[in-house]
Amino acid sequence: MKSINENKYNKKIFDRGNKDSSLYKAKLGINEEVVREISNQKKEPAWMLEKRLDALRLFNETKLPNWGPDISNLNLDDICYYVRPDAKEVTSWDEVPKEIHETFEKLGIPKAEREHLAGVGAQYDSDSVYHKLKENLLDKGVIFENMDTALHKYPEMVKEYFMTSCVPVHDHKFTMLHGAVWSGGTFIYIPKGVHVELPLQAYFRMNAQGSGQFEHTIIIADEESHIEYIEGCSAPQYNKNSIHAGCVEIFVKEKAVVKYFSIENWSKNVYNLNTKRALVDKDASIEWVSGNMGSCTTMLYPCSVLRGENSSSNSLGIAFAGKGQTQDTGSKVIHSAPNTKSNVRSKSISVDGGINTYRGLVKITKKANNSDSLVECDALIMDELSQSNTIPKMKVENSEVSVAHEAKVGKIGDDELFYIQSRGLSLEQAQQMIVTGFVNPIVQSLPMEYAIELQRLIMMETEGAIG
Repeated sequence: MKSINENKYNKKIFDRGNKDSSLYKAKLGINEEVVREISNQKKEPAWMLEKRLDALRLFNETKLPNWGPDISNLNLDDICYYVRPDAKEVTSWDEVPKEIHETFEKLGIPKAEREHLAGVGAQYDSDSVYHKLKENLLDKGVIFENMDTALHKYPEMVKEYFMTSCVPVHDHKFTMLHGAVWSGGTFIYIPKGVHVELPLQAYFRMNAQGSGQFEHTIIIADEESHIEYIEGCSAPQYNKNSIHAGCVEIFVKEKAVVKYFSIENWSKNVYNLNTKRALVDKDASIEWVSGNMGSCTTMLYPCSVLRGENSSSNSLGIAFAGKGQTQDTGSKVIHSAPNTKSNVRSKSISVDGGINTYRGLVKITKKANNSDSLVECDALIMDELSQSNTIPKMKVENSEVSVAHEAKVGKIGDDELFYIQSRGLSLEQAQQMIVTGFVNPIVQSLPMEYAIELQRLIMMETEGAIG
């Protein structure tokens, strides 16, 4: 594995003799030299370098957010912004270097591909190491590439969609950072009328200590097409803080359907500051299903812009906050066309001092006659140390609409525990049974294999923290 500037600028030394292959001995912040070197390593066109440099300028001029959870312990000058794996992208797992291959085998990615996926992309730190799409989808004109490859193979298409109309570079401090140092990710194009029957998946593994991962994903679902996309994320636990600031841009054309599933299981030294947004056209729909299990701090609010008449958005999310964790998550929906509909259902579990906050926005513009929006937030607090907050924002500019918000916060009751224990279960088993029932509506929305995985992760997190 190599970091940029290792030889040319000698700013970061890689200790190859240490058993921890992610150990770096020096610091590397972000500056123009670093941004230019990332672009040079990837042999990018001039317009992309200019976009990166514009993003860097905006980043340097913009202050950190003064709202939400505390991120003052994130030192952006102590992050390695590009870690290149010592591997090239291949289409056979047998060609992936042994150490990296073993990591993805433990995560179950090759097995999932064989059994129920139409294609898989696997990223290790800053670059893709594996990418493959089934032949029958290639024949239908489906494009499934890592973003770096797509930039060279489909430059005009990438230029049209990359951080322009969906998530512009200037959106906020961390989209600016992302625009400057992005690397890897996924590019998907589904042609008009094509239905991809099996899901596509990308898995992002951040393995280097004190690093950042900034993958960029673009999904373009052309008219009357259907696509399901699954994103998985994880990282090992280190002593130094890391940052994940990816970006997802989804374009749902007329009468198209996109289902986006995400299970994020970052380690508890990762700041997860992701940005996800979809532009949804006439008679089209987007569905977000999210599971946020890890990180020390998460700020993530998938957003749907319903700009076409009769378009719709459904958002289902589960957030788990344990000891030392703050999950600041939610959903945003902007209704900007008539007869649009949105449903947001959020569930959170706080245990052992964890803090969960639902932070959402529903905006209905003057043009969005006969629109309908329902937001439901359910929070389960497992002990006296934990917290749950609900911060919904409704901005309604039209009187001919229906908008509703429900919020419920509760603790596990003694009566419920007594009843379950009377059936021969221990206290911990009784609590876990209640947790399972609480998250079941979200879990059922996932494909079966990932539903099982999410439920297993929740049980692992709660084991030992309750009881």
